[in-house]
Order: sequence, then structure tokens, then C-alpha cells
Amino acid sequence: MEPLQQDDPHRIGPFTALARFRESAVSVHYLARGADGATAVVSVARPELAALPAFRRRFQSETRRTERLAGGWVAPIDSSTDGQALWTASPYVPALTLREAIAIAGPLPERAVRILGAALAETLSRVHAAGAVLHGLAPDTVLLAADGPRLTAFGVLGAAAVAEAHPDGQLSVKLGYLTPEQATGAKPGPASDIFVLGLLLTYASTGTTPLADADRITHGEPDLDGVPGELRPLVAHCLAKAPDDRPSAGTVAAELALEGAAALARDGWLPPTLVTALEAQSARVTALAEGATSGPQRAGGGTAVAPGGPAPGSSPDTLLINRGIGGGMRGDRVTSQLAVPAARSPQGAPALAPPPPTPPPATPPPAAPPPAAPPPAAPQQPAVPQPAVPGRRALLTGVVAGVVGLAVGGGAGYGLAPGDSDKTPATAAPAPKRSPIAGLPPEPVWKYEHPAEAGQFSASVHQGRVLVLTGREQSAGIDLRTGRPLWQRTQAAALSRALPVDGELCFVDAPDAFLWIAVRDGQVRHRVAKTTLAGPGETLTLTGTAGWDGTTVWMTGRVKKGAALLSYLFAYDLAARKWLWRTPVAAGVPPNGPQYDVVAVRPADIVVRQDARTITPAQRTAAKGTSVLFAFDRRTGKKLRSFRLAGVHPSAALVGDASDRLFASSAGELHAYNSRTAARLWRVARAKAAPGETGVFAFGSGILSGPMLYAANRHQEVAAVDTANGRQLWRRSTEAPATSEIPGTAFSGSGRTVLAYDSVQLTAFAARDGKRLWKFQEAGAEDSGTDAPRYRPLTGGSGRNLVVRRGRTFYALPVD
Repeated sequence: MEPLQQDDPHRIGPFTALARFRESAVSVHYLARGADGATAVVSVARPELAALPAFRRRFQSETRRTERLAGGWVAPIDSSTDGQALWTASPYVPALTLREAIAIAGPLPERAVRILGAALAETLSRVHAAGAVLHGLAPDTVLLAADGPRLTAFGVLGAAAVAEAHPDGQLSVKLGYLTPEQATGAKPGPASDIFVLGLLLTYASTGTTPLADADRITHGEPDLDGVPGELRPLVAHCLAKAPDDRPSAGTVAAELALEGAAALARDGWLPPTLVTALEAQSARVTALAEGATSGPQRAGGGTAVAPGGPAPGSSPDTLLINRGIGGGMRGDRVTSQLAVPAARSPQGAPALAPPPPTPPPATPPPAAPPPAAPPPAAPQQPAVPQPAVPGRRALLTGVVAGVVGLAVGGGAGYGLAPGDSDKTPATAAPAPKRSPIAGLPPEPVWKYEHPAEAGQFSASVHQGRVLVLTGREQSAGIDLRTGRPLWQRTQAAALSRALPVDGELCFVDAPDAFLWIAVRDGQVRHRVAKTTLAGPGETLTLTGTAGWDGTTVWMTGRVKKGAALLSYLFAYDLAARKWLWRTPVAAGVPPNGPQYDVVAVRPADIVVRQDARTITPAQRTAAKGTSVLFAFDRRTGKKLRSFRLAGVHPSAALVGDASDRLFASSAGELHAYNSRTAARLWRVARAKAAPGETGVFAFGSGILSGPMLYAANRHQEVAAVDTANGRQLWRRSTEAPATSEIPGTAFSGSGRTVLAYDSVQLTAFAARDGKRLWKFQEAGAEDSGTDAPRYRPLTGGSGRNLVVRRGRTFYALPVD
């Protein structure tokens, strides 16, 4: 959920909109209060689509079908299919989409899969008995409620991954799944629904798709290894290539639950984790509805969304907070067996005007009724659940399902011209590949969760091929293409981050040795005992890595020889496996010794600064509270000079480029200095605090790309600054609430996207002009501010996929 935007409708028929719930390719879903005070989910068609006669006819047709099917696993709906705004509404029932459930709890247990499949098959049987085809099965149109599943989409529009209005009045719709007959251009029939049901049951059982692209859907055999043994024959039967070889919906329902899904689900059917998530979602919706009932009124007759309103500085143009899981999946070519990004719609689409319910902003799931509930109540399209904790992000729900599902291949495309009838087109040819919908976060290609028993560990990406995780007990390699573990090695255990050496090897600093590990299989190819690294009569203790560049790594440590204990900065050649030099440095706070950080690497020298946590009181007094930096010759380690940066605190963020410039954050401002003269070159004034906010919104450490410096501040702004003169090219907000946490910044693999990250979200901006692209949040993530793990993009990747870490969880996002 998220607060209503400025142009969102306040009234939708008899309903008062309270908050945005989620979006789909054809509609925006609102949490709303009915005239009787009951909470409902109202889905309003996007205005540019609602203006097309072809869309309106199909919307009316699919709405009528939903009304006829109401009951059982389909919720009753209210609707408006003739006015300027097209909408449907159904009672709110706490529920999660199948995609959300998999993201939160992983694959469902066999009993839950049986109940899910039986309920869907029972609904399909009713549809097929009328001679129709559903077309509405997708991970985002299937809901899981406490008393059983629901189905929310009843046609092409409901399951659409992409829907576009063309200038000639045509409507183009792309589905997020394919069947063998659709992949070859044949007309889909009832058996097509059964094939997709087989895909959904596999997804529910394993969290992955058994057929990853159009070619495998047409010619390959499904991967059903993770499907429970008793279910595997039936699922394989549903995934038969020939439609005539697939079972009927009634047969599937009987085989899964002879006594019926409702009877099987009577005593509860969801794992405890999902039950807790449903309770949290219900509590949040209740708090919102009660707050709206007693809250202040706003212009236009609507109710205030939440006691604090949106975050300071937010606006309809820039508030791109993800609105939950979209409906259907994008029909892009998948890049791996697990790659099936889900589509959501653009945030910046036209919005409804306050008075009459004109359709609102844009994007993903179905324009069909929200979630359906069994007999009595009916679910809507619930947002990803979060703990019922009121506060600054009480309405902002997590974004992405972690595990992606169904095969998409090229997607199934439909074209509806102005004169088309309501019948499904005779052909369904794969649509051309298209870009992700603007304003919506990319769906992870895969999600990997490192075992809890792994304890503390470090992560790095090697050559865009392997994610290397190094820990105290063991190290592991994860395939960047699929997210699947490649190897685990106890002999490669090390807490230090793995550094790339070449295309085959990475380096780790283990407790008693330097190790060179083959990233392909985790085998230790070279081992240099630390006892051999010290000189005669010396004892060497390394205290940390200061930085690295190419095959050179700089480390800090202490050497004890007799009674003498000296601290050094070391340079080591990873390719030649030998020391290059060592140079004395200040000892630092005992007993751990010094830690230095490399802040700039130049062709001839490096610039380092002592970590503020290891500076002694005497050093701090001598430096007069400023940062002291040292330049060392790269080839010999000779100390070239030391200098102070006036006004720059020892812990202030600092980074340097290759042309003698250093960039520092000081008192909420950005400063540039000449590292040879210590003269200040320019400064960027501090960001102004929003009304009611106090404090200095300091900048964090910046990142450099060519002539540009990108840095974020505590005011949740990201600035792009010309390093030559300090001129700001753009400054944009992440639209997250300001906290004491300063977002970090990173680049995507191509460098075209700037990423701001903290414990709340990962926000993407176009590096060129600062356009806010999307926000990514973990599905079901608890809003615990700085206590929560940070989202951390990992550098070192290549291609479109960006690896993002949050605690023990890793995502591969197709960013570029």
C-alpha cells in the first residue's frame, strides 16, 4: 500500500478511496471504504485504455463472466462498466498473491499445493463447462487466504503483463505466459488453462518455473525434480505438449482433492509464516480504515491517507514507490531458467481527476475484481504484508517477490481493433520483446537465501559469473545465471571479502593463510601460509584490507620483532603472489592496531586515510579534529606527503579521482580539494531541511564516473555534481522518509543507472538526467529502519543483472 497521489480519485462510485493497494497492466487497485463502512478493494481501469472501445467491450465481457462465476473461490463484485471510469470492487479479505507467498515463505508444502490446485481446477471446470477459456491464471492473479485460494482474473485483461493503447484505436495486450499452442500461433482452448495450471502448481511446489522460454515450452521437457513425488505425474500430465493429452479440469480437481478443496482446507492449510503475514496485513488495513474514519478530511471529499501523509518532498511526479506485486508477468525473453520478471505498470500514467471516478495511474495486475473470497467473504488483491507497525512507512508495502515463476518466453500477444468482437482472437503469436514498464522495479531473475547457520559472511561478485560468499566456517559459490549453489568448501573458509585476481581465481585472506580459490568449483588452487609472509624473526598480524586495484591489494598490519611492535601499510601482488613493499604508519588505538582506507588510486600514487575508529586521542588533538591524509608511491611505497583537509572530520565521507581531486562531505556540504595543495576547489551548499525537520543532512561517500560525482545525503536526496566546477546537474529525492541513515550509492553494471540504498529501499535513477526509475523493496520486509539490513548492490557484475544483498538474502535484478 501507499498513500493516494494528488490526482488519484477521492470517490469511486459509492466508495471512498483510502490508499493505493497495487497496480496491474490495465488498472490501479485502491483500498476503499464503502457507503456501509465495509472495506473493499476497487480496481479502476487506466484512463488511456478505458477510452478505447475495444477495451471497454472486453472489460464488460470479463466483468460479466466474473459476476456469473461469483461464489466458491470467486468473490462477488460490484462494478461500473458504462461510465467514464471503468471499475470493479470486491470485499477486502486478507490474502497474498501466490508470488508474494512464495517470496515470504518459499515453496508451499504438498498439502497446500493440493488445496491450491484443487480450488483452481474447480473454478476452471465451471469456466470450461460454459465453453469458455479463462486466460487469467498467473502468480499474481491467484490469492491465498486463510480459508482457501481465490482467483481474481477472468480473461486476457486480468492476466495481462502489458496493455497498450495505439493511436489508431487498437488495443495491444501481451500475456505473461505461453503454452505450446500459443507459442506456435494456434488458438488457445480449455487445455491451455490446464497447461498454465501445471506451471502454477510447479511454481507453488518449487518456487521456480519448469519451462523457462518459448523454445523449451514448445520442445523441451519440464524440470519437475522439486515437485513432490505424489504430485509429479499429475503435473507432468497437465504439461503435456499436445492439448488432447492433458487432463480435464474436473479430473485434476478430483485427483488433487477428491473431497473438494474447501473440505481439505477447513482446518487450515497455510504455513505459519503466511498465517502471520496475513494477520499483519489485516492489522495494517484495519488501522488504515479506522484512521481514515476518524482522520481529517481533505479537499475533494476524500479522507487523509495516514496521520503523517506522504514523506516530505514527495510529489505525484516522483513518488515511484512500488505498489505491491503486479498482475501477470512481463513477456521479455528470459535470461536463465529462473528468469521470469513480472510486469508492473508505469507510475507516471494519467490519473483520475478527483470529482468523477476517472481512471487513475498506470500498471500491472488485472482490471478484474480484486481478490475473491470463498463463500462468505472475498479477498482483494492484497499488498505484500508487513508487520502491523504504524509509523512513517505504515502505508508503504514491500515490493518484489523474491522468487520468480512462470515461463514467459516471448509472451502471448493479442490485438483488439476498434471493430473487434469480445471473442478471443483466433491467433496468439508471440509478441516482440519490449522494455520493462517505466516506473516499476525489475522482478528478480532469482532469489537466494544463504543458510542461517553460515553466520557472518562477506559477499563479492566475480567476473559477472559467480557470487562468492566467504564465511568463518566455509565459503560458497552461487551461479549468477540461475542463483543456484555451485559449491561449498570448508577449506576455503575466510571472513574477508573475496577479491578478483583474474578470470578464474579470487583471493581471500584466511585466518592462517592467503588463499587463491577457483570460482568455478571452489577448489583452493594456491595457498601461502602467513608464517612464510613475515621476515626472519618476525611475527606478522594483518589487521585489515585498505583497498585494492587490479592485482594489487593494500593491507594494514603489525610486525613484532623482539620487543619492537611496528605498524605498516603493505602492498601485495596477487598475481605474482609476493609482497611489493611495506611502509611504516601510525600505530593506532591498541590492541587491534591501525586500519587505513585507500580513498584515491592514481597512476603514480595512492592516497590513504586512517580509519577514525583507530585514531588515538593524541592523533586527534594533533590533527585538530580534521582529516589527515597520506600519499604513497605506488611502486615503492615511499611516503610522498601528508596533509590535512581543513573542516573535514576524520570520519567524513571521502573519495578521490585520478586527477588529484578529493571530494569530501563536511557539515552537510560537498567539498572538492586539490590533494597536492589541500586547497579547496569548490563546495555544494547543504540541502535545506523540509518544514518541521532539523539537523544537518550530511552527504555520504560519493561514487565517480568520468567527470561526474554522485552522492546521497540524509535528506534522502541524490545529487549529480560536475567534478570540475561543483555545478549540480541534478538532485532528486528517493521519496523515502528522512532518517539518521545516509543512503549509500552505487552504479549498475553499465554505469547508466545510479542506485541509492539503505535499510528501507533501493532506488534507481538515470545517471544522465536523474530521472527516478523505480524503487525496490523486499516483499514482506519489516519496516525496522536502521535496525534492518541494508540493501547493498554488489559491484563487479556485468551485463544487465545486478546482484543486491540484504542480510542473508540475495537478488539478481535485470537493471540494464
